[in-house]
Parts: sequence; C-alpha cells; structure tokens
Amino acid sequence: MKAIRLDATFAALADPTRRAILARLAAGEAPVTELARPFAMSQPAVSKHLKVLERAGLISRGRDAQRRPRRLEAKRLGEATRWLERYRRLWEGNYQRLDALLEELRAKERK
Repeated sequence: MKAIRLDATFAALADPTRRAILARLAAGEAPVTELARPFAMSQPAVSKHLKVLERAGLISRGRDAQRRPRRLEAKRLGEATRWLERYRRLWEGNYQRLDALLEELRAKERK
C-alpha cells in the first residue's frame, strides 16, 4: 500500500501546475478561484489538477460556509522526502568516497 501512495505522490508532483499549486498552499489554505488565478486554464482544468492532488493525499478540502478551501497535507510529502533521503545518503556516500580517491591520486601525483 505504501508503494501505491508513493507512486501517486510522485505522479502528482510530476506536473508543474500541481507543484505550483502545492507551493501556493504551503503559504496557507486557498479557494479554487484563488488557486486558478495564476494559470492560463479554465477553473474545471484546475479542478482536475486538484483532484489528482487530493487522490494522492497531498491536499485536502475544507468546508467554510459556501467555500471549499484546499489545504496542504504535508504527511505524504514527508513520506516522499524520506524515500528520497535514503538515495541522497547513498549518493552522498559514493561522492565522498570518490572525493577521497581523487585526493589520494592527487597526493600520489604530487610526490
């Protein structure tokens, strides 16, 4: 189940419009009309992006009288971050070993 959630998260993050919506929601909740404003697309098109983000668990829909403001749900981003962090540490270790090897070779050249 965790793999399915992770797949949905990365699929949702693959689109620049959805990433921009998440960036806006990081500043606080907002109604669909406000989220749609910066984009050259119809409100129904923006709503489709919001549905993808909701299905991925990255945003949720609130209820405030007639408004349905969206808000960021950071938990799923945290899951993706932890998954990426494992690989960052792996590559960082590889680069540190490469740096050490290069320094060792340079030291031998200087002798």
